[in-house]
Amino acid sequence: MLDNKQLQEVLDIALAKGGDFADIYLEEKETTGISCEAKKIERINTGRDIGAGLRVISGENTSYAYTNDLSMASLKKLAETVAQATKGNSSVTMDLVKINPSLELKVEKFPDQVEIDDKVNLVQQANKAAWSMDERIKQVSIGYGDVVQKVTIANSKGDLAEDERVRTRFMVNAVAADGGVIQTGFDAIGGFSGFEFYDAHCPEEVAERAVKRAITILEADPAPTGKMPVVMSGEAGGTMVHEACGHGLEADLVQKGLSVYAGKVGQQVASPLVTVVDDGTIAGKYGSFRIDDEAVFSNKTVLIENGVLKDYLYDRLSAGKEGRESTGNGRRESYQHKPLPRMTNTYIAPGHTEPTQIIKDTKKGLLVKKMGGGQVNTANGDFVFDVAEGYLIESGEVTKAVRGATLTGNGPKSLQDVDLVGRDFGYAIGTCGKDGQGAPVADAQPTMRITQLVVGGTVHGEGPELSRTNLANSPKKTAKIRRL
Repeated sequence: MLDNKQLQEVLDIALAKGGDFADIYLEEKETTGISCEAKKIERINTGRDIGAGLRVISGENTSYAYTNDLSMASLKKLAETVAQATKGNSSVTMDLVKINPSLELKVEKFPDQVEIDDKVNLVQQANKAAWSMDERIKQVSIGYGDVVQKVTIANSKGDLAEDERVRTRFMVNAVAADGGVIQTGFDAIGGFSGFEFYDAHCPEEVAERAVKRAITILEADPAPTGKMPVVMSGEAGGTMVHEACGHGLEADLVQKGLSVYAGKVGQQVASPLVTVVDDGTIAGKYGSFRIDDEAVFSNKTVLIENGVLKDYLYDRLSAGKEGRESTGNGRRESYQHKPLPRMTNTYIAPGHTEPTQIIKDTKKGLLVKKMGGGQVNTANGDFVFDVAEGYLIESGEVTKAVRGATLTGNGPKSLQDVDLVGRDFGYAIGTCGKDGQGAPVADAQPTMRITQLVVGGTVHGEGPELSRTNLANSPKKTAKIRRL
């Protein structure tokens, strides 16, 4: 896009009136989206977006501006605008030196080189499979998406980095109805991968899982209510860890006093069986990348180890406030957004117990096989989750399916109440919302038992399942996740 001399000139202008740090983020993104509803392809959207964001940090203040005009005249004007908001001594921009991450995230079939008909064919195959399974299916929505994102980041410390991120995703939502009861089933797959992703993942199987989930819950009994043990299946993905503690471990919320985990490094905040990790380096996972959006290498960060709080997730700004290095978690939705500390692939590490044994050891409770959306108040850790697929556990056996269940509890308390952790492991993907920005994430967990949670059920035993809201925005004290 721009050569080193031009990038350095823009940074020099941005720091001409003062400031401690400046960076420029250049982005070129190509996207494809295909949706199918009412048994036909409704939309095929392709697009290309290009632009630059420029930031100056002066003390604890940040000045940020962006443009989709990458001419030098436009970028110089942008830099002059950002510089007006700073004061103090001018910083010196170091000579730019390219940094190269050692992490390899291989892509074999770039989606922008695949014919659109091949992508449409995936959607049509899944649509046909979904409608053929059960006459009670009344609506099927299918979405395919891919993105090829190229970024260049340069900063006043002299770092110059380039990265290419390729992601694909596929989702199916099925609606089943019988009499006055309506239920939905949802499933999604995705990863840091090109079109080769579908050599190993079958869209028809995604459709089958969504339909089976809808039919299972359609035939289910109303969920019980009250306090009881809850077994979170590895199949459920890591919504619990993402919501119950992940957002509360992002350093900006900690520093603002909006996290229940503030000031607790070195303290026991969870069961000794619980280890929580955020790792943006895992090949193929939806939240992975080589470098973050501030030219910091992707990293694996142990947040909680054997129940003890070890660290938080930092970007450059929050790290600078504590005189430490970023953990590589500075992420932004696009060039139009400034970076924030964000999760990547966050998980509870597997334990040593067989998942079947956890069920056998539970006399009565709820088995959660699939989570819906969730919301958490990071200031006190209170959360509420939707259960997309749940079953009763009676006398150590999984019995009938239940519908309309919700889980209410407190993150730190729930993690302290984990008494069994399985040796299995299961991922889910989503788009995490924070401060109006969405970021691709993955979360995972093994099967584990929480000794007690509040389970809410369906009023009068009837009515539609609680809606899975598209949760994109995140108020200051509340974080949300949208399941893709």
